[in-house]
Amino acid sequence: MQIRDLPHTDPGDPDVRSGFRFLVWLFRRQLGGQIKAMCWGTLHMAAVAVLPVTMGMAIEAVVDDSGRRLALTGLLMLGITVVMAFADTMLHRSAVTNWITAAARVQQILARRTAELGGVLTRRVAAGEVVKVSTGDVEKIGWFVESFSRFAAAVVVTLAVCTGLIVYEPQLGLLVLGGITAVALSAWPLLPAATRRADRERGKSGRATELASDTVAGLRVLRGIGGEELFLNRYRRASQEVRAASVHNARMWSLIDAVQVVMPGLLLIAVVWQGARLALDGRLTAGELVTIYGAVSFLMFPLRLFQEAAMAFTFSRPSAKRAVRVLGLRREVPDAAPTTALDQPLSGDVWDPATGLLAPAGRLTAVVCGNPNVAERLAERLGGHPVHDDGEPSAQLGGVPLNEVPLAAARAAVLVQDKDPVLLSGTLRELLAVPASGRVAAGDALRTAQCHDVLTALAQASTDGSGDPMRSRITERGRSLSGGQRQRLALARSLIADPEVLVLDEPTSAVDSHTEARIAEGLRALRSGTTTVVFTSSPLLLDRADRVVFVHDGAVAASGPHRELLRTTPEYRAVVTREPEPAQLAEETA
Repeated sequence: MQIRDLPHTDPGDPDVRSGFRFLVWLFRRQLGGQIKAMCWGTLHMAAVAVLPVTMGMAIEAVVDDSGRRLALTGLLMLGITVVMAFADTMLHRSAVTNWITAAARVQQILARRTAELGGVLTRRVAAGEVVKVSTGDVEKIGWFVESFSRFAAAVVVTLAVCTGLIVYEPQLGLLVLGGITAVALSAWPLLPAATRRADRERGKSGRATELASDTVAGLRVLRGIGGEELFLNRYRRASQEVRAASVHNARMWSLIDAVQVVMPGLLLIAVVWQGARLALDGRLTAGELVTIYGAVSFLMFPLRLFQEAAMAFTFSRPSAKRAVRVLGLRREVPDAAPTTALDQPLSGDVWDPATGLLAPAGRLTAVVCGNPNVAERLAERLGGHPVHDDGEPSAQLGGVPLNEVPLAAARAAVLVQDKDPVLLSGTLRELLAVPASGRVAAGDALRTAQCHDVLTALAQASTDGSGDPMRSRITERGRSLSGGQRQRLALARSLIADPEVLVLDEPTSAVDSHTEARIAEGLRALRSGTTTVVFTSSPLLLDRADRVVFVHDGAVAASGPHRELLRTTPEYRAVVTREPEPAQLAEETA
């Protein structure tokens, strides 16, 4: 696969039983590229290994005073140099392609899993860990995939050179083979400790990243309560722990580097001493001695590749374990209900068997819950997003349980807007470019959500001088906007999508009463004829709903018009008007 073919059509289903098995699965998916890189690497190192032979031939030609042999040897060296340069270029291209395609594969799988989990992801895994996996860990995993092919080529050429030395001069060849084995294994006992230190460093780095993201996200609140210094001190302590762990880790790798310098040096001294003895005994000529010295010096090059491969594997294992922890997450679907094939899009009444909530098709239904946790779980079930495996039955749309249809179909039919919606960075036009039915224009949605002041502010903040609010950029998570502005833009985005069923969780909790009244009127008019469920306790929204449902103690306690429920249901009146319930009032009076 070439880089221009990215993204992958199908990144595959990874083996997430362990970090090592994930690396093996990734290697198998890249097998073609690995073989290609290994072949180019073998050709390149073989060309480098042959150069000492030609140098020995050149010396022998000079000793024999043969100009013709010297010229032919020079041409041979020139040809080997051209092959070596070309093979090195192709090796680099193939290795980098393996690195990038492997990293892209992991990122695609991570993005797919994130989309499947939705809001469940951050409830099970810290945000800093997810950021670490999608950035640094992906790079480390790609590094291992890239280095393995060069490591395999180094092994092949090293064995070939050692075999040739044994055949040519058994005593010297066995000495070189034993020394190479000792050098390659000298760092092996140190790798477990290096792995533990690298894992500890990455854990502390992930924690520091999480603290930094939390501090930036809550900076406005921190300034309001004067807590900036407290959180900055926490981050300073976390960053110092990362520094100490990094120094501790670097010491181990310095020791490994020192071993990798000392051991080859000792091997080279032993070969020089043994070769000199053989030359003095007349068993080696000057050219043969130079050839052997050159071959042993060449072997220092693959030994460095052995060390690089060991480092890549050591650093990639903790990264693979962290990636597996994220990629191994699954949605908990009760009873593993079978998937139902759909002949046509979902439509009809919305019914939740757990609470008895019924939202008629084409109507605006308001839901009032005295318990915010019950409201949150109910909104999740209405969206077909089972979060807890506690035996709760799935919500139904048109009589079809949402957990029995493909997740994509459920999400296309039902859109749930959380009480704290997220705005992605980019221009306003990009923010509102969502999959939609096409029946609701962006202007109508923005007017319904009362975004005129937001558009004015964005137009004034335009950096290109056009004054077009649709081309103005919105910062990450919309932090440059107020809470009410973010909430109204998110509402406009949901209205543009125009799903069959729109579920809004407290869509006007951050706006003033006058704006809330206008939003309520516009929402009723724009969503006329489509199913809308609004979780709210605002009288302004409740008074404009076609039907109000009151959920008390986890079940529907009453339903009807807002004003009627105020008169007939004391518990409902207590939630909406913020008055104490009758039992609580009697107890306080007593």
